[in-house]
Amino acid sequence: MKKRVWFALSLTLLLALTACGGGNTSTGSTSTSSGSASAQNQTENQAQNQAQNQEAATQYPLTIVNYTKAEGGTEWKEKEQVFDKAPERIMANTRPAAEFLLHLGLGDKIVGVGANFGAPDPAVEEEYNKLNILSDGYVGKEVTLGTDPDLVFGRGGLFENADWGVGTVDVLNDMGINTYVLESSITGGTYESVYKDIENLGKIFNVQDKANAFIQELKARQEVISTKLAGITEKKTFALLFMSDPNEVSVYAAHAESFFNDAFHMVKLENVFENNSSDEVSVESLIGADPDVLIVPDWRTYDGSDPNTLKEALYNNPKLSNMKAIKNKQIYAVDYNYMFGYGYNTIDGMEQLAKEMYPDLFK
Repeated sequence: MKKRVWFALSLTLLLALTACGGGNTSTGSTSTSSGSASAQNQTENQAQNQAQNQEAATQYPLTIVNYTKAEGGTEWKEKEQVFDKAPERIMANTRPAAEFLLHLGLGDKIVGVGANFGAPDPAVEEEYNKLNILSDGYVGKEVTLGTDPDLVFGRGGLFENADWGVGTVDVLNDMGINTYVLESSITGGTYESVYKDIENLGKIFNVQDKANAFIQELKARQEVISTKLAGITEKKTFALLFMSDPNEVSVYAAHAESFFNDAFHMVKLENVFENNSSDEVSVESLIGADPDVLIVPDWRTYDGSDPNTLKEALYNNPKLSNMKAIKNKQIYAVDYNYMFGYGYNTIDGMEQLAKEMYPDLFK
């Protein structure tokens, strides 16, 4: 939570058989018989598929096991959410959360979107621009309640009773409002959690077909990255420099950020500070760890700043001059939402990063 507050403050400062015919009577007769059998089988298959679809359809009331935590706490616990019907009014607490819903065809149910920042998803950008954007920054409980939601959806860290939080799960539930905390955004979440979230939303809104198609699309993209990088046998180490001031090197260990660390595994990068005891890392410790790669935030979607400014400052920093990442020109910029948006679109960032690191493998 400390890091999210830190980022919110930074924002203030910086403001995705054809059949062959027979030649004789006997063959023709057999073809007719086979055709009848085929037609019968097709009819049976259609009936079976229809029955399966009927079984797959959501039966309300639906109980989904989701999560809650105490106000100001860090430990997430399971909590059931009961849906008497598909929600009609959804408040999405971040841009990636809203884009997630758009991929499931739920745009007409979104009544408000908070935290309107980060790289847009071109696939749903036109629809997104028509939504009710509540704020460019995080929104509080009063603004959230002002949308009269029957579901508050999105990043777990924003479910707090704070001026930047939409209210805790328990408080919202006590008011008769369902909640869905992205499993990817809680402790232990990984990119695999995204698929569970999509599956759950498919059930909640009875859009299993769209959910399954979306899952397959994302898994296919993951497979492409994996295939392209199959020949890379040695994982490189990296460190995140969470900074906006070119003159101030700031290291964020992200040791407890399971989703963040798992995402970078897609491109065979290991966080050199993943096993650190805290998130505070000195520049001297960074130099001592000497990771192969340095990652900096790409702030272009926030304030239009050029990430090359940060890169050049780091390359020219005499204190860092002996580091491998500096000598080998291995600094890359990644949009904040791709790292800490805890959503499906993290794969967009990992695709971009893989292409930048290994351009010859993606020709």
